Amino acid sequence: MTDARLKLRVQRMEWAATGVIELELRARDGSALPPFTSGAHIDIALPNGLSRSYSLKGDPAQTDRYVVGVGLDPKSRGGSAFVHRQLRVGDEVEVRPPLNHFPLVDEAEKVVLIAGGIGITPMVAMARELARRGANFALHYAVRSPNRAAFLDELRGYTPGLDLHVDEAAGGPCDVAGIIAGLPRGAHVYCCGPAPMMAAFEAATVEMPDDQVHVEYFAPKPVETTGEDGPFTVELKASGKTVEVGADESILTAVARVGITVESSCEDGICGTCETRILEGTADHRDSVLTKSEQDAGKTMMICVSRCKGDKLVLDL
Repeated sequence: MTDARLKLRVQRMEWAATGVIELELRARDGSALPPFTSGAHIDIALPNGLSRSYSLKGDPAQTDRYVVGVGLDPKSRGGSAFVHRQLRVGDEVEVRPPLNHFPLVDEAEKVVLIAGGIGITPMVAMARELARRGANFALHYAVRSPNRAAFLDELRGYTPGLDLHVDEAAGGPCDVAGIIAGLPRGAHVYCCGPAPMMAAFEAATVEMPDDQVHVEYFAPKPVETTGEDGPFTVELKASGKTVEVGADESILTAVARVGITVESSCEDGICGTCETRILEGTADHRDSVLTKSEQDAGKTMMICVSRCKGDKLVLDL
């Protein structure tokens, strides 16, 4: 149920902008790390016992390192605050190999990247890759103030036409709806940013084909539910066990009670680490990872937040 963890050393920490640190991790012996593609993230198990997901901004061609951007969340529960205030060069952390729920399409008439704040991190890798391909793309980057714009010099090297929106100077947030309205018919659009930007993006793209709209959340999106949660049964097919999931607990917590360990990180339905295959039953999807078509297909679910529509689920655990 678990992937092998990598023990990596903090090789470099650099100030990237107000509230943003660039963090580079390498193996002690400098050996190659599992490969990744643009849009991927890693889960870092911090020395304080927390595990957090961070998007990779580095170059996949540099196989000996993982580079992430870590924004200091004012509401941090101990993840970003620990990285900024206590993690130091030379420290060791355990890292889960990269996952990618936010990949670039191979071909598109045009690709438009929209980022807000620390949501720029995966876009750095994407812009680099798109520039390398000679693709037709644009990048819109929104920040609250100039001192919060991270990785600008690097981005301008890949994206000479970078559109930087500063809320303070513009007198308000980026016009996401206006950007979407100007897209050509076959464009693919990617968005990663704070909750208000994501809500505006979801509203603006509601009429677009599902496979042309790509999102990555770093905070869970609001999920509408009907009534109170009730208990249900989960059969764990691979292990031959059955567990009752209480109204006030997650499937992830319930399966742990019967000795089944499932890798997890955010426990908010935003990282995709706990994705589990559904064999029977219908999930009540509450994650921010799967697209609507993927949720409707009902093949997998995020067991940290999603529940059951009905009395029973059969999972491949």
